Amino acid sequence: MAESARRRRDPEARRREIVTATAELIVEVGADAITHRMVAARAGVPLGATTQYFDTLDDLRSAAFRALADEIECRLDGVRQTLAERGAGADVIAALVHDSIHDGHAVQADRAVVTAAVHDPRLRALARHLSDRLVDLLEPTYGADRARAAMIFIDGVMWSTQIRDVDLEQSFLESALARILGEPLSLPSAATATP
Repeated sequence: MAESARRRRDPEARRREIVTATAELIVEVGADAITHRMVAARAGVPLGATTQYFDTLDDLRSAAFRALADEIECRLDGVRQTLAERGAGADVIAALVHDSIHDGHAVQADRAVVTAAVHDPRLRALARHLSDRLVDLLEPTYGADRARAAMIFIDGVMWSTQIRDVDLEQSFLESALARILGEPLSLPSAATATP
């Protein structure tokens, strides 16, 4: 009872719980399958709470997609930190991609955002921004074209792992990325390498 009273007094915490529950359900069952009833049950709130905080199911989905995108942004911040510490060589990038394809939740979150963006123009800019962040991380070392080619390859790897039951070896990823990226144009300056 004390927990219920605390949640009623903290509307922002309740709103976050509803968004988190929606994001989890989107990853598990897809955005189109989400209902207010499912979200309320997952969040442990009364059914009316979902409409109290979000006028429509679309508003609720949009908030959840933003939360998933924030999660992806955090992972990209980790990638930036790793590249700053270890360099942006094909071996480092391949290791990061290999780790990503073995993180089931991360793969599902990425897929949920990109799939929704294909069907919803409002989310397309968000998905593009996330891909552009990866290009921005590689561009100082490899130039815009090779950085963009690497991003397209990595996107393809992420999708391929979701439709095939084949585990891509890290050595394959490293070899392909080395061919795509080639030699660095220059070593990143201290200004671009610092987190």
